[in-house]
Amino acid sequence: MGKGDKKTKRGKIILGTFGKLRPKRKKFNLRSKTVKGNQEKGA
Repeated sequence: MGKGDKKTKRGKIILGTFGKLRPKRKKFNLRSKTVKGNQEKGA
């Protein structure tokens, strides 16, 4: 377990890869859940 280990968060940071331990950041979703809920109530 260290800098070269693909299964650790530190190893993924060093290698520049992503996975379960270090997921990629997703872009902000423009539609929020509250807006969706309000449309259902109004209809």
